[in-house]
Amino acid sequence: MNFWLTVFWLIPLISLFTAALGAISLVASLVDRSGRASHACARLWSRLILLVSRTKVEVRGTLPPAGTCVYASNHQSIYDIPILFAAIPRELRIVAKDSLGGVPFVGWHLRLAGHLLVDRRNPGAAILKRMHRLVAEHTSLIVFPEGTRSRDGRIGRFKGGVFLLAIEHGLPVVPVTVDGSVHVMTRGALTVRPGRVVVTIHDAVPTAGLGRDDARPLADRVKGIVAAGFVGAGFSPPPSQDDFSASSGSDFAARRAGR
Repeated sequence: MNFWLTVFWLIPLISLFTAALGAISLVASLVDRSGRASHACARLWSRLILLVSRTKVEVRGTLPPAGTCVYASNHQSIYDIPILFAAIPRELRIVAKDSLGGVPFVGWHLRLAGHLLVDRRNPGAAILKRMHRLVAEHTSLIVFPEGTRSRDGRIGRFKGGVFLLAIEHGLPVVPVTVDGSVHVMTRGALTVRPGRVVVTIHDAVPTAGLGRDDARPLADRVKGIVAAGFVGAGFSPPPSQDDFSASSGSDFAARRAGR
């Protein structure tokens, strides 16, 4: 899909989907305060975007038992949100900047559907309050611990903050590998390319019994699991073993040797 087709066909079409389903989501939120109807709109929005972009998503692995958990994924592309919403049939909420709450349709949906809109200048109290609400409503959080999108598909350092939240609330962490979305839409580029993306859902990592000092090792462990899930979809370059802790690097090498 070339640049002009992206600009004059795909972007207007996605804008139409966003406005239409955003409006439906707003209406739904008036009668459904749980955010479930709004999330159903978000999942339909995601599937429509993938359809018109000719992006095929293959899901591997098994979902954890029902209940609140934290899905921790690498971040290759702006397409990762629709990819993960379409791939994971659970009630999911994301963390976003509070300023996005005022953006027409998208921001209104985020606010009314119960996503975590955080003022980064003073995030503490707001996140804790919303985390308690997630647990009470049996919804899950999806996060990108790198904090930003990768430029080449390689995985950056996982920040420890979200893992500390998971530990403090006793929530299991589910590592998720997104492989190939970097070639659908690369950071800094406007052109969308049809492609294949593999989403691998790994076994949940329990946090019961862990303390604050375990947040950093947990982040490194989850990063190693995510990195080991690369299968080469869309020719994504596998991360270097040098980026991992000794344990995760050994696991990655063992997986590679076994192929």
